[in-house]
Amino acid sequence: MPLPGPAGGRRHRVAALVAAAVCSTVLSCPGPAAAQDAPSPSAGIPRLDWTPCTPGSPYDCATARVPLDHADPAGRTIDLAVVRRKATDGAQRLGTLFVNPGGPGGPGTVQVPQNYDSFPKELRERFDIVSWDPRGIGNSTAVNCFESTDAAEAWGRSKPVGFPVGEKERTTWIDAYEDLGRHCEKRDAELLRHVSTADTARDLELLRQAVGEPQLNYFGVSYGTILGATYANLFPDKVRAMVLDSNIAPSAWTNGARPDARTTTLLRMGSDRTAAATLDRFLALCGSAPTDRCAFSAGSPKATRAKFDQLMQRLRQRPVDTWTYARTVADTVSGLYIVDPGWADLARRLQDLWQGRVPKAPAFPPPPPVAHPDPYLGEEQASAVWCGDSPNPRDPAAYHRLAEDSAERAGDAGRYWTWSAEPCATWPAQAADRYAGPWNKPTAHPVLVVGTKYDPSTSYAGSEAMARELADARLLTHDGYGHTALFNNASSCVKTYESRYFVDGTLPPPGTTCRPDEQPFS
Repeated sequence: MPLPGPAGGRRHRVAALVAAAVCSTVLSCPGPAAAQDAPSPSAGIPRLDWTPCTPGSPYDCATARVPLDHADPAGRTIDLAVVRRKATDGAQRLGTLFVNPGGPGGPGTVQVPQNYDSFPKELRERFDIVSWDPRGIGNSTAVNCFESTDAAEAWGRSKPVGFPVGEKERTTWIDAYEDLGRHCEKRDAELLRHVSTADTARDLELLRQAVGEPQLNYFGVSYGTILGATYANLFPDKVRAMVLDSNIAPSAWTNGARPDARTTTLLRMGSDRTAAATLDRFLALCGSAPTDRCAFSAGSPKATRAKFDQLMQRLRQRPVDTWTYARTVADTVSGLYIVDPGWADLARRLQDLWQGRVPKAPAFPPPPPVAHPDPYLGEEQASAVWCGDSPNPRDPAAYHRLAEDSAERAGDAGRYWTWSAEPCATWPAQAADRYAGPWNKPTAHPVLVVGTKYDPSTSYAGSEAMARELADARLLTHDGYGHTALFNNASSCVKTYESRYFVDGTLPPPGTTCRPDEQPFS
């Protein structure tokens, strides 16, 4: 889940009465009538002229033109970059599956092709998989607050990496993000007000119509879960099948529909506590493994936890080159996202630092065969969505106390996740179209919610809350590790239930728990 603040760069779903009597939750059947007050986009349906993204590419690209303000369809328009991979078994094709890979700020036209093999095989065979860069992001009409790449990079160098440590760094950090807000307001203040989750949900409804689907099939991960929940409550009769993986609780995102926030979105989500719990499991499993499987192992869970604490204390006093305490904490949290090979790679970096060596730069995956695989993804893009849509404290001075309070209960990760939201304190815009509930409108078909027990970003409690707050949802528990079951590609059990649900509407039995096919460092 790329976030505002120091999360780093991001490289990386004919009705008859007799039919109604037998349909139950079978997905090929029509759902109930739309809620009387359910809004629908008033703009024309965009036209998608698909062409190969690059010569010989299996992916097709298109551009959708949509209103900047859905309440003013005759006004300014913006472009959405869209990508498609056709079903590999055309004879068994069931329809289109829209995917949002998270964020906010995740460019679907890059991340979905890059992670295409993570989708269950049956979904790749039977659905066209379509994603898009949400408004404000990547290859779509994007928030870009700098006149040049050099200016953006200079701004990035002006602030601490990870989070601020000490009064001087806190002042530098706060000043830098206040400066970013001023830049953004000058560049395109109107766009900043129209990149909300509700705006993107309305875009998704137009894209559904553009591909000719009577109802939506949707797979959303991380931030994509709150986008899916928003769509499900704006357009409840249009939901055919929806999987929400690694969830942000609606009540946490909206602060219970209260505009004045005393704590941050991320702390309401429990990101600090779940990161601490995941780090503890990483260190315990590492310590139970030999060093040829986990380089940072100190021979036992207790000794490995102590070794990590000693490393953090040492880096506070003596950084290893540019690897400060704060940079290492940020790298550790993000390194917990993908278990294989991420956890082993993280262990090697920590061991390098323990021995006073600068860790090797990570190897990025090759770019996918799409037209623009490396769009500009400045921090302001995530901030525009997050800060404009979800309430956070507006006083920059509040964050130091919040961070230290969080560190008391969650250790080093608490500081990281608290300061990640501080850019919102001085963000200059509020979303013109914010959806704050209700979240329990009955959908045409039930929603499948997937929650991972040890997730460094979105807590399992958030998935439990999503399942409670939606009108008709079933929770599938992944008793595993990492951020999102989908991109960790770790549990054939989860994939089997997701495939059956998307194909014919079969939900897992209540209380179902899946486990990873293999344990980390095994």
